[in-house]
Amino acid sequence: MNAIALALHSGRAVRDTLRAAGWDEGVANNAAGGLMPLAIRLSGLDPATLEALVPCAGRLGLDVTTGADWALLVGSRARLGAFARPSVVPPELAEAAMRVGLAIPGDPPAIWRAGRFTLALDRPLLVGILNVTPDSFTDGGRYAELDGALAHAERLLADGADVLDVGGESTRPGRSIDVPLDEELRRVLPVVQALAAAYPAVPLSIDTVKAAVARSALDAGATIVNDVSGGRLDPELLAVAAAARAGVVLMHSRGSVTELGSYVHADYSSDPVGTVRRELAGSLATAAEAGVPIECIALDPGFGFSKTTEQSLLLLDRLDALAALGRPLLVGPSRKRFLGAVTGRGPDSRDVVTAAACALAYERGARIFRVHDVGATRDALALASALGRTTAAAGRE
Repeated sequence: MNAIALALHSGRAVRDTLRAAGWDEGVANNAAGGLMPLAIRLSGLDPATLEALVPCAGRLGLDVTTGADWALLVGSRARLGAFARPSVVPPELAEAAMRVGLAIPGDPPAIWRAGRFTLALDRPLLVGILNVTPDSFTDGGRYAELDGALAHAERLLADGADVLDVGGESTRPGRSIDVPLDEELRRVLPVVQALAAAYPAVPLSIDTVKAAVARSALDAGATIVNDVSGGRLDPELLAVAAAARAGVVLMHSRGSVTELGSYVHADYSSDPVGTVRRELAGSLATAAEAGVPIECIALDPGFGFSKTTEQSLLLLDRLDALAALGRPLLVGPSRKRFLGAVTGRGPDSRDVVTAAACALAYERGARIFRVHDVGATRDALALASALGRTTAAAGRE
């Protein structure tokens, strides 16, 4: 007789054990998913709901911890799913059951549509940053000229970039003026046109908050609009993206372009993750109302944008709460201040910790990674992805 603990930070250990015992792959995957532990917090509960919650959840094998108007439900995904049925729980728990059902993360989307491209998400998708600005916080001015931008794009692709993201307006901390429309167009359009001609099989993203820039870039060959305002600053941008059936990245942020990198709007009360999730859900609904197909939308938690170091670290650790919104998660921790605060390193020395942050984000549900140094991040994500895959042969060794 022997006993060994199986790690439950991912479903691989359980899946491999069942596969080694001869279970069908699909059945093993489903069983492993159902056994994965989850903890869900309910708040704003009235006394009647709390009174009914404890015995009902207990009968289902869930652990329950309660306070004055809140409760924590802890158990396997399968047992929480059994609770999340408004028709079978007591009437007092119908809304709680619905809320729990919405909070349980589903299977991550398998694809992200972006114009003529269908991007598979069964492996990490790497987005290479191409800033054609004079004032970006680590590479300002390096690629502002067309030849330099094209040479850097070639390096990004050689290092493994799947998508190139072209930006003509810096959002670095300390900015005090907006970039005029004509100037942003002058910076980005020649680069997008040249890249579309040179690399027709590579998806191109335009990083902008302006509908006019998005429209021109899409006409020039881009197929993704990366909006750091999440559709807040120029409502017409979402309609432009919808008309082109472009991929759309909705990033969480607050304030104007010049305030994005500051802490002016970093008050999230006692629940930063819940607040970001609620505001991202609002952006998602706004985009859908504007006609953007749901399969074209990816969400970005906006590390460092109107967020302190502690808030960014909390979001990184709890990305799975955002995954429950049902859209692919794009993360952009690359060289950000919060990584500098953790390591004590300057912006040009943060590529290693960026790669580590991306690997941790992958484990927590992110699938799209926007970075400056594609090579270092590619290797870290290759390892994270390999650890997450089921290998039947490993279970038979």
